[in-house]
Amino acid sequence: MAKLPDVLRRLANVSNIADICETRDVEEAFRRGIDSVINFAAESHVDRSILDARPFVQTNVAGTQVLLELARRHSVRRFVQVSTDEVYGPAIDVNAFDEDDPLRPTSPYAASKAAADLLCLAYHKTFGVPVVITRCTNNYGPFQFPEKFIQLMITNVLEGKPVPIYGDGRQERDWLFVEDHCTALLQVLEHPAIEGVFNIAGGATVQNLRIAQIVLNLLGASRDLLKFVPDRPAHDRRYALHADRIAAIGWQPQMPLEAGLSKTVAWFTENQAWWRSVKSGEYLKYYSTWYEQELLKGASS
Repeated sequence: MAKLPDVLRRLANVSNIADICETRDVEEAFRRGIDSVINFAAESHVDRSILDARPFVQTNVAGTQVLLELARRHSVRRFVQVSTDEVYGPAIDVNAFDEDDPLRPTSPYAASKAAADLLCLAYHKTFGVPVVITRCTNNYGPFQFPEKFIQLMITNVLEGKPVPIYGDGRQERDWLFVEDHCTALLQVLEHPAIEGVFNIAGGATVQNLRIAQIVLNLLGASRDLLKFVPDRPAHDRRYALHADRIAAIGWQPQMPLEAGLSKTVAWFTENQAWWRSVKSGEYLKYYSTWYEQELLKGASS
């Protein structure tokens, strides 16, 4: 499997990300020459979308439309929209979702991503923009923002803080290591003749409590650190995807879950200066607002 920096370097070269960073002007970057676009940009944390949905609509919907319009005007070779399994809603009455299943988002975040997906499909139908949409399961790995479930657990344990678990902790998610996701996106980007939607999945659904126990074991921490908090509003119980379509063009996940979690724990243990600087200032304000005020307020109402 290609190492993550190599994969990201190839993605950057294809998308001229260096030009965008230099000019800080997306339209100017397109004028200077963009071959292909991978739209990673998004507000992505569900809890934050419940506190305030406006940035999610502005970034995930309006921002995507800006890129689509520029891609149309400048005739890019391919536009890859990085989406999420959450657009399908909870996988309760089905084993797993296929790419052609209807979209039934339940959170403001998921709704904003579903809207962006529909915009992409509309630009493909109306203007012929060569769009490919990827819908991945939960990502994890190095450098992920520490408000995310796995990273929040790891960093809280390293800080000696309680680890919040929503509800009964039996929500099920499919976990995808970041390097596997990047190789899948590269496969989609470089394939000579594809369009439409591709699910990207790690391969097995696991309960949040099981993930928490693995992380605690890797850190040598006690289960007593787990703190069950009121469930968030409209918390989907289970996500699961069929990924046969992307398998047919040659991609399969390579990282076993426990090995990926071990690599992630090791990275956050060895790079504490990075995440400690992130978990300060505005982050602390959000953490207090959400876990210490909003959830407890919901429990008492």
